[in-house]
Amino acid sequence: MPPPRQEHGGKRSTAVTFLQTSVSPGSVRRGFGSTVLPSLLTFLVIVASGGLLVMIEKGMLNDMVTQPTPRGVQRLVFSQKAGKASAGGLDQESQILLEIRNRTINSMCRQKNSPHGLSSLSPQQRKTLLKHVLVNDRYRFLYCYIPKAACSNWKRMLKVLNGALESSDTNSKMDHRHDLLSLSSMTDEEIDYRLKHYFKFTFVREPMERLLSAYRNKFGEVESYQRNYGVEIIKRYRNGGLADESERGDDVTFLEYVRYLLDEDVEQMNEHWMPMYNLCQPCAISYDFIGSHEHLERDAEFVLQQIGAPLSVRFPVRQSWYKPVTKETLHYYLCSLPQKLRRDLLSKYVLDFVLFAYPFPNVTTKNCRH
Repeated sequence: MPPPRQEHGGKRSTAVTFLQTSVSPGSVRRGFGSTVLPSLLTFLVIVASGGLLVMIEKGMLNDMVTQPTPRGVQRLVFSQKAGKASAGGLDQESQILLEIRNRTINSMCRQKNSPHGLSSLSPQQRKTLLKHVLVNDRYRFLYCYIPKAACSNWKRMLKVLNGALESSDTNSKMDHRHDLLSLSSMTDEEIDYRLKHYFKFTFVREPMERLLSAYRNKFGEVESYQRNYGVEIIKRYRNGGLADESERGDDVTFLEYVRYLLDEDVEQMNEHWMPMYNLCQPCAISYDFIGSHEHLERDAEFVLQQIGAPLSVRFPVRQSWYKPVTKETLHYYLCSLPQKLRRDLLSKYVLDFVLFAYPFPNVTTKNCRH
C-alpha cells in the first residue's frame, strides 16, 4: 500500500525544475570544445574485439566521454529558471555532466542484453540491488548506497530525516544496521509503487579512487576485514600459497589486493569493492539524479532541495580525520602494479568509468615512468 503523503514545514525552495531537455547536444559539444565523443556502439565493439587493453595502454581512453544519444529518450535533466543558479541548484558544468551520464546510461540500457527492470535481473542481482536501495517514506525518496561514496553520511541523513537521529553531527556514533529501511523488506507491490512515485538518487565516485579508499580503510584500519579477508588474501597470493598460522591479515599489499579483485566474480564481491554498476543497476532503476563524490556538498544540497528537507537539516561536513585520495597518491598506487594488472583492473571496472562519465586514469607505461 502506498504511504500517506505528509506536509513538512520549513522546506528548501525548489526553484530548480524538472524538464525533459535542458542541455542540447550542441551545447554539450560546445562545452567540451574539440573533444572527440566516440559512440558507445563503437566502444562496445572495441571491447568485444579485445582492443580495450590496447587503448588503455596507449592512453586513448583518457578524458573519454560518450556520444549523446538521439532525441526521444527521456531521463531527468534539470534547468534553472531564467538561466540563474538558485541556492542549491546545478551550475552549467554540473548540468553537462548530468546530461552526459543520462545519455550514456540510456544508450547502454537500450542494448538488447541490458536489464530492463527488476524482473530482468538474476536472483542474486535483484537481492544485491534491493538491499542497497534505502527508503524514506516521509520525504518520498529512494537512495541506492554505494560504499566509499559518502554512504555513511547519507545513511546518517536518512536517520535524521526519519527521526531516528537528532543531528547529522558526525561526532555522534551511528549504528549502520538499525533504523534503515530497504526495498528488500517490501512486497513487490510496495516496491513498484515507490519506484514509480519516489525521487530516486545515488552517488558515485571515481572507480579507482573508490577501490584505493576501500583498500586503505578496510585493510589498514578495520580488524574484522583484516581477519575475514586479509588473512585469506595473504594465504592465496603470498609465499606460493603457504599458510602461516600467525598471520593477522593487517599487511595486505596493494598488489595482493588487486590480484584478489581480478580473481573475484563481480556479483559475489564484498560491497566495498563491487562495481558501482552491479550495486545500483542503473538500467533496472531509472535514477532521477546521480551525484558525484567529487562534488559532494553541492550535489547533496541539491538532493535535499529536491526532496523538500527542512532548512535545519544540513549534510554533514567531512570529519577532520578524513584523508582524501589525491591524484598523486592514486597514480603512485596504480603505477606500482605490473602493466598487465593495470590493464586488467581497468577492464574489470570499465562500466563504472563509461556509464558515470569518468575519464580513464593516465597510467600508460610511459606516463608511469614520470
